[in-house]
Amino acid sequence: MKKIFYSFLLVTFVVASADAQNRRNARQTEPVAAEPVFVPTAEGPKIEFEKTVHDYGQIEQGANGEAVFKFRNVGSEPLVLSGVSASCGCTVPAWSREPIMSGEFGSITVRYNTAIIGHIGRAVTVHSNSVDNTNRVILRLSGNVNPRQN
Repeated sequence: MKKIFYSFLLVTFVVASADAQNRRNARQTEPVAAEPVFVPTAEGPKIEFEKTVHDYGQIEQGANGEAVFKFRNVGSEPLVLSGVSASCGCTVPAWSREPIMSGEFGSITVRYNTAIIGHIGRAVTVHSNSVDNTNRVILRLSGNVNPRQN
């Protein structure tokens, strides 16, 4: 009886070890997902924004007035922002002057002066060498600045 028990135990151990080895081998041979390949959607440079409107909502006087507009060059050639201008002095844009290569991302940071109480309705115009009538894009800021509560 002991021989049968030990034989059964040995067979169980061998089968379990083989199963574990098979699972390790399967994990090692599983294909690794490749990074997606970027395919340009236009000949020449083309700008594509994640959003063109930033709504601050209801913010308090003196709050952080920074908004970031992210974009990608979905074209086949380098994208250059030739100018970014605000509709008034209370809005200050900042952007990289370096060309954005095909498939790469860039951003424009706009700071609104939240010391000014009242409705926010400002525009920022982006000029670039983008094709397909996207060489001039209007970014909009909206919201309302409420007086600071003491």
